[in-house]
Amino acid sequence: MSPVSLIYVIGSLNVGGAERHLAQIIPRLDRSRWKPVVCCLTERGELAEGLQAAGFEVMCCPAARLPKNASGIRRLARLVETMFWLTAVMRRLRPAIAHFFLPAAYILGAPASILARVPVRIMSRRSLNNYQRNIRFSAAIESRLHGYMTAILGNSNSVVRQLHSDEHIPLNRLGLIYNGIDLGPYRKPSAIRRDVRTSLKIDQDALVFIIVANLIPYKGHQDLLIAFSMASSQLPTRWRLLVVGRDDGIGTKLREQAKGLGIAENVLFLGSRTDVPDLLCSADISVLSSHEEGFSNAILESMAAGLPVIATDVGGNAEAIIDGETGFIVPPRNPERMSEAMVRLSADVRLRLKMGMMAADRVEKNFSLDACTSRYEDLYTGLLRGRNPGEIQSIRFLG
Repeated sequence: MSPVSLIYVIGSLNVGGAERHLAQIIPRLDRSRWKPVVCCLTERGELAEGLQAAGFEVMCCPAARLPKNASGIRRLARLVETMFWLTAVMRRLRPAIAHFFLPAAYILGAPASILARVPVRIMSRRSLNNYQRNIRFSAAIESRLHGYMTAILGNSNSVVRQLHSDEHIPLNRLGLIYNGIDLGPYRKPSAIRRDVRTSLKIDQDALVFIIVANLIPYKGHQDLLIAFSMASSQLPTRWRLLVVGRDDGIGTKLREQAKGLGIAENVLFLGSRTDVPDLLCSADISVLSSHEEGFSNAILESMAAGLPVIATDVGGNAEAIIDGETGFIVPPRNPERMSEAMVRLSADVRLRLKMGMMAADRVEKNFSLDACTSRYEDLYTGLLRGRNPGEIQSIRFLG
């Protein structure tokens, strides 16, 4: 029996939470059962190379990227061109399943899959729908498309609950698949910690915090820097914050803010990195200051590396972190509460180590990549057999 053709649609495979998730899931699918192809809308991105080296096809829309100052008419023409390219690809490959990750991929990919008459269509929502406020007509377009989906997934209870309550999607068409991570890269020898700190010119006994999040306003980096300025006098003199993530336009502003707060020497902006597991293993405490999330891969990765995590109470963060046991959950947009948690952990080595150990254990038991991949395969198999998500035990949302 030939493997089932499966198309994933995503903006690009540049480094990001959803992109890393997809790049990790695809190689773990059973190749005797599934034949995945990735369609990128704008560019292949850094993560595409690994998938292609492993023998998976990654395609990219040939339409030229537009400059930021392109006119509305040119942008519309580019969107239409991309949608018809996707339609042509789907008609040629005749996939049994089309699976869309992130809003742009959904808005362009779903109509293409309808035109190409793909039998099974899946949308994955990986954050709360706050983004719709900033994308004109997004809510209305997505609402119309929902009715054409065979299944709609969320990666946390918060996301799925919102899809049901705010966007009125019936429970039997909703599914929950938590993110999963490969634990192997986070089990590093102790020498890695020393080597990374040496390469970054950080003292071996310094207290090191880390945030892994692209530099986007909703990730709350500005709040985080304020929190560090509030806590700084109570932290060890040589504390450091590693800021890891692609600069999506606010990097200069954040550097200026750190300088104005008097903490610039303590904050290292490292940009997008491919050695995130090593960086995490060099740190003592992980932080995430987001104003919105779906279910954060960065949190799971930090926990897998044995770090206690201080994170804001948004999306599925509190579903991953057990407050007071594997880290601390604090209100979003509240630098004072964030700073209090930082000070508490910085002053108690035993608490940090205990929370880190419990965090690693929790990830291993509940959020492994193998378990996540298995749930995707359960979903695809069930949908192809005519079942709805509510009838598939491993991904059923219980409300």
